[in-house]
Amino acid sequence: MTRRTPFCISLAAFASFAASAAAEDALPRHATEALRRAVDFYSRQVAAHGGYVYRYSADLEKREGEGKTGPDTVWVEPPGTPAVGMAYLDAYERTGEGSLLDAARAAGECLIRGQLRSGAWTASIEFAPEARRKYAYRVDPPSQGRAFNWSTFDDDKSQSAIRFLCRLDKTLGFQDARVHEAITFALDAVLKAQFPNGAWPQGFQEFPDAAKYPVLPAGYPEAWPRRYPGGDYRTYYTFNDNAIGDTIDTLLLAAEVYREPRYRDAALRAGEFIVQAQMPDPQPAWAQQYNFEMHPAWARKFEPPAISGGESQSILRTLIQLYVQTGDRKFLEPVPRAIEYFRRSTLADGRLARFYELQTNKPLYFTRQYELTYDDGDVPTHYAFKIANGLAGLMQQYERVSKLTAEQLAELRSPPSDKPRVTPQLQNQVRQLVELLDERGAWVEDGRLRYHGDADETRRVIDSTTFVKNLGVLSRYVGAVKR
Repeated sequence: MTRRTPFCISLAAFASFAASAAAEDALPRHATEALRRAVDFYSRQVAAHGGYVYRYSADLEKREGEGKTGPDTVWVEPPGTPAVGMAYLDAYERTGEGSLLDAARAAGECLIRGQLRSGAWTASIEFAPEARRKYAYRVDPPSQGRAFNWSTFDDDKSQSAIRFLCRLDKTLGFQDARVHEAITFALDAVLKAQFPNGAWPQGFQEFPDAAKYPVLPAGYPEAWPRRYPGGDYRTYYTFNDNAIGDTIDTLLLAAEVYREPRYRDAALRAGEFIVQAQMPDPQPAWAQQYNFEMHPAWARKFEPPAISGGESQSILRTLIQLYVQTGDRKFLEPVPRAIEYFRRSTLADGRLARFYELQTNKPLYFTRQYELTYDDGDVPTHYAFKIANGLAGLMQQYERVSKLTAEQLAELRSPPSDKPRVTPQLQNQVRQLVELLDERGAWVEDGRLRYHGDADETRRVIDSTTFVKNLGVLSRYVGAVKR
């Protein structure tokens, strides 16, 4: 005789299934509420003057970017104001939530008020009157005396602000006069700051006279000082911290948004500079920065004239991207020689040295007293003198794109579709984020404020990087279920 399952067990299973289904049905509502609460908290309670810094204590009493900041200082360098503003814009385009566009506009207004007369941005923006008078902000009356007016490409500062304002201008239909004027002024300054050979300096407050900067190929100096000579390296042709690569990305975006050939032309001229800057044998790669004779040059006291394993890998990614953008093989030609050189130069532990001595190719390090050495036993800890080896991935990218047809390259140039699907993995991520949001609408996490000591109140933080990431997850889900 067939054994029947007791009805009470079936009823319990049904109840469990019904509860699970009800929870799934409620998730879109909970996710939307969480998104609104998180945005309301971050834009109203965390923001200062519409802008942001890197991280905050859980009670919002302490703030820091690259150092302690007060309530009247906001940060430009990612993950500061442009990064948070871009997260708002991305989320708005996915969900249509009006509060996101309001928050993005406030971040844009903050950056407009921090734009320098030279055209771009520095690391932070000051709003306290006494501090503000020290800067040559474009929207303020001219300052008396010598005001700070140094626009910088270092660490994606100006570039991230320009990319965000480009996107904001487009989202607003190019109808907000303040936004459009600010971004046009910034892009014009970037073009004027470009050297005749296509390079950019680390930063600028005036524009180069083309007659003073002949276009030369890269080469080795006959000799170079083994001790740091000092001087202002910031005006040199600079790859350090991916300054030129980030600027190329920014101009390619601007060319797409505004259909302006000048921006694309400038990006491609920078690509041609990269090709010119590849060192001759025996080290066919790149230095962090070059002087005006196109020789590798000192920057900071721990950045000697040398071949750089770090910046060179970023440059290779940029060259591959430029080939995809153009189909011009001149951008692809330097890649295999550089990869093969670094394969021969790999350290015993599989990593690459940050610096290889010119021509001898010996790895270079510094002691903690900043004396140049071949010994890695006493290096400063604030800087990576050995870096990750990404050669295998770069070679895969090179081999893949080099085989593509013109039609396939054109398809690759099309922007990726931002149409997320609701998957179990995404649902689980959303559930966790909803549960982690506190009663204020904050994501508080274990961490540390680097510049405020090690007290208990500095070990629970609100982090802009986390907010950007979590907002992306929530908005992808909310946008998907709304469709």
